[in-house]
Amino acid sequence: MTDIIFPADVPGRILALARENGFEYAAAFDASGLVFHDEVRAMCAADRCRRYNKSWACPPACGSVVALERRARAYSRGVLVQTVAELDGDFDAEGLAAAERLHKRRFASLSRQAKLLAHGDCLPMGAGSCTLCVKCTYPSRPCRHPERVYPSMEAYGLIVADVCKLAGLRYYYGPGSISYASCILFNQGE
Repeated sequence: MTDIIFPADVPGRILALARENGFEYAAAFDASGLVFHDEVRAMCAADRCRRYNKSWACPPACGSVVALERRARAYSRGVLVQTVAELDGDFDAEGLAAAERLHKRRFASLSRQAKLLAHGDCLPMGAGSCTLCVKCTYPSRPCRHPERVYPSMEAYGLIVADVCKLAGLRYYYGPGSISYASCILFNQGE
C-alpha cells in the first residue's frame, strides 16, 4: 500500500529510499511553507507525554523554537514520511507501540541514508520522544548517541497536521488506524 509522490523538482532518491524503507506514504514539500509555533512548545511544557525536561531530544534540552526554526530555515525542501497501521480497537496499546517502533526503525534507516546522499547536510525531524536508550542521560551527562537523536516536529514547534497538508498527505487515515509522521529537510540539488 505504498503511495510515493515524486514531484519533478525534488531529488527522487530520498523518496525512493522512503519506498525501500517501507513507508506507506511519502511526499516532498517546500520547506518555506513551514510555520513554527510557540504554542506547540507550550503543549510540550504541559508534559502530557511525560518526557518534557527528561530527554535530550525534547524541550527544553533540544533548544528554543527560535533556535530550531533558524536551523530549519537553512533548508529549502523537505520529505514527509508516514507509517500507517491498523489497530485492534481504540485501546490497542500494543498496536500503537508496535507502529511507533516500526516507524522509528524505518526513519532511523532513512535518515542515515539521506545523510549519506546529502553529505551530512540534512535535518531529520522525528516522531515523538527519543527512545534509543532505556534511560536518557539528560541532564547529568552528554547524550550517548547525539548523531542518532532527532527532535520531533512538535519539538520544533510544528503542527504535524499542517506539515502533512503542506506535503499533500492526510494526517488521519480513519477509525482504527494510527499514523506516525517524520520529515527530513534538505536543500535542492542534494
